[in-house]
Amino acid sequence: MSFDAHVFAHPHEQVVFCHDRASGLRAIIGLHSTALGPGLGGTRFHPYASEADALADVLALSQGMAYKNALAGLDLGGGKAVIIGDPTTDKTEALLRAYGRFVETLGGRYFTACDVGTFSPDMDVIARETSYVTGRTVEHGGAGDSSVLTAFGVYQGMRASAQHTWGDTSLAGRTVGISGVGKVGRHLVQHLVDEDARVVVTDVSRGALDAITTAHPQVRVVDSTEALVAEPLDVYAPCALGHALSDDVVGTLSARIVCGGANNQLAHDGTAKLLTEKGITYAPDYCVNAGGVIQVADELDPSGFSFERAKARATGIFDTTLAVLERAAAEGVTTAEAADRQAEQRMRDVGRLKNIHLGR
Repeated sequence: MSFDAHVFAHPHEQVVFCHDRASGLRAIIGLHSTALGPGLGGTRFHPYASEADALADVLALSQGMAYKNALAGLDLGGGKAVIIGDPTTDKTEALLRAYGRFVETLGGRYFTACDVGTFSPDMDVIARETSYVTGRTVEHGGAGDSSVLTAFGVYQGMRASAQHTWGDTSLAGRTVGISGVGKVGRHLVQHLVDEDARVVVTDVSRGALDAITTAHPQVRVVDSTEALVAEPLDVYAPCALGHALSDDVVGTLSARIVCGGANNQLAHDGTAKLLTEKGITYAPDYCVNAGGVIQVADELDPSGFSFERAKARATGIFDTTLAVLERAAAEGVTTAEAADRQAEQRMRDVGRLKNIHLGR
């Protein structure tokens, strides 16, 4: 499929290709929808094998952000950006500032934030060229590490899934397997350990695993995701990159609940049905991992960022998740379909208000 065909096959408002030869910047910004407001979504810095792979990722991620922001009750649309390269070797001040200038050209249609490969100090650098930045450091009035409330939201979604599945929100004594204990996974481990859950983890980074076992000696480590999903789990939490739920993984899983922080967990459109057929409660990823975007969106409040206000809003992920799971059961659809319907309904109902002229 050609680039043009690939872009126009998706219902996106705008896709911007950014190139600055001097700094080496190659980036793509995708805006899926601004029906509810400007698009908000992070910037992923990743060594994609090709521009086609980067494009596919930004299209999927920006659509996910539109639904995530809608379901979270935010007056924000869906956008995302990817920078092609290795963040450990290619990230420079010049490259980040060049990227910031491209964000500025969109005139506020897109607000950027952190994602895989980018961090709050990077947002401070980008902010030297554009004001359309969230997820900045606390020293610069920002929300800081958004993975704190991302993990908190996943934890709330996990409690709601437990209520739906077992009739009790408690995870004490349950075995939870976490794949990926970096930004989000490490905070999720803390919540679960505090509740006396039994936690099993894996990660491709030895350093990330060492940090977990140093802080929580009771946490057990296995050497691969394949080994983790084969464990006798109650809950499986994918917290690394997307497409974690393949047919093979679903076929192997013993867990009754899947609830994790990774984006775009379903390998294909039929995966949600496979999970349902196997009796596994799938908490849609963009529903439960919205805590991070709730956190950085709070920076846009005229009064300035308040962690307490953002955390209170992220607590609502429990109710949102439970509503999605109950809607799926009531309407006889997968939980992924139920979440989509709920997000689309809000985009329609609230987005249409833009047609009411305010005379400004």
